[in-house]
Amino acid sequence: QVQLVESGGGLVQAGESLSLSCAASGSIISIGVMGWYRQAPGNQRELVATITSSRSTNYADSVKGRFTISRDNAKNTVYLQMNSLKPEDTAFYFCNALVTPDWGTSRFIWGQGTQVTVSS
Repeated sequence: QVQLVESGGGLVQAGESLSLSCAASGSIISIGVMGWYRQAPGNQRELVATITSSRSTNYADSVKGRFTISRDNAKNTVYLQMNSLKPEDTAFYFCNALVTPDWGTSRFIWGQGTQVTVSS
């Protein structure tokens, strides 16, 4: 079984920083694009940032210049460094990855999510 496990969420004040990590585990042959998404209460899940296996990145306009996505391919881990956090960044953050397991075809999988709360 392949799974993604996020960590690093929490409660911070506006202007502070927080770092998230997401590690993939299981019988994995390769991982393609990895990304972070978030969902606030009453809102749809939205893209935060993605990074390809060659480390090409893409960001939502709302986080450009404040958030940085990175990955460690050797550890099957993706990170999200969040700086200058704002109350509107408050949401449940989910990790997503395109994984090729050794027992099947490539598929997108989701982590269980981690809560980020930014107080004003």
